[in-house]
Amino acid sequence: MSSTPSFDRTVLPADLRNRDQWVCWKEELRDGKPTKIPVTPGSGAFASSTDPETWASFETALEYADTGNADGIGFVFTDDDPIVGVDLDDCRDPESGDVDDTALDIIERLDSYTETSPSGTGFHVLIKGELPDGRNRRGSIELYDTARFFTVTCDRLEDTPPRVARRQDALVAIHREYVQDSEPDPEHDSGNHRTSDETETTGSAADTDVDLDDEELLERAQNASNGEKFERLWRGSTAGYESQSEADMALCCLLAFWTGGDHQQMDRLFRQSGLLRDKWDEVHYADGSTYGEKTIERAISSTSEFYDPDTRETSTESVPRTSEPSATASRDKSGRNRNRAYLVEKNRLLTDRVDELETTLEQKNERIDRLEATIEDLKTELAERDREIKQTREEQAETTSDCDTASETASLWGRLFGDSSK
Repeated sequence: MSSTPSFDRTVLPADLRNRDQWVCWKEELRDGKPTKIPVTPGSGAFASSTDPETWASFETALEYADTGNADGIGFVFTDDDPIVGVDLDDCRDPESGDVDDTALDIIERLDSYTETSPSGTGFHVLIKGELPDGRNRRGSIELYDTARFFTVTCDRLEDTPPRVARRQDALVAIHREYVQDSEPDPEHDSGNHRTSDETETTGSAADTDVDLDDEELLERAQNASNGEKFERLWRGSTAGYESQSEADMALCCLLAFWTGGDHQQMDRLFRQSGLLRDKWDEVHYADGSTYGEKTIERAISSTSEFYDPDTRETSTESVPRTSEPSATASRDKSGRNRNRAYLVEKNRLLTDRVDELETTLEQKNERIDRLEATIEDLKTELAERDREIKQTREEQAETTSDCDTASETASLWGRLFGDSSK
């Protein structure tokens, strides 16, 4: 049995610590291969990821692992929680610390609590979301959301968030790109196909030549129906986003739409925005790509509709309703599509904001608990000091009383016998 690792309780997010979904595990050889077997904290009996009776609280599991009767602890995924685990195996060199490009891309995009696996050769990413339908494993990538357990080390990867973040959009994209079958899936890719009505006002990166200079493009983007959002991001505001990386991606997606997917123009415009930081030009990938280059590539690949200035100018001309009914219908549908996209984005931002407020509330509650404990300690200390002061005063009173008695006795003898010197 390997030595039990030392766990830092403060590293693990409260979203996980507060759930009674913990087991311990032992490493055993099965068919000649090391296998992690779940065991029930306390008894050491076999645990099941589908039987809550074999689970325990985080503290109970940790205490049992600390006894040396288990090699570690694990978190069980259930249908009753929003937690999804992303298991990245054989992607890290434990000696050099080098990580392959795929794992780096997934970790960067999920941008949530991530820790090194017990072997040191992989990572576990924990997020909030709903696992898409379809396969859940391809190669060394596996996604869990129920009836499985994740080994937990509390060895958080540096520069990743200290909490479990909601990342539904990123989860869907990663599932489609890295796990789902390579053949197009009509159900999941339906959002990428446009009707003939929609192509009246939008195009694709391959067939759209926007050909707008930077100043005109920015003016149109700021005056669009979602211009307020564009303006906030352009000024450098990350309000409503859990990280600046997420805000970077949001602005790049908007720039991808307005530039027709022009990589160079997107990069040039982003460098004029308030979001630009040194990280944009830092090499983050083994192939030599910078953070900015990868962000632009992902934004273009995830954008299915692009601005078509020629068609838009024609469709927005003021003409009688009877002369161009199809153009009017196209504009109506385009408006509805924009409204739906706006509402989806607004709902996502509100959901993220709720998560942020819940985390803040949890931190404040923990602060209140610590302050209340401090107050109790001070009350105890004050009561002890009051007791000591009272005791001191009583002792001083007794001493004063003895002195007064002695003085009165001396005075009495003086009156009875007079001054012996006379």
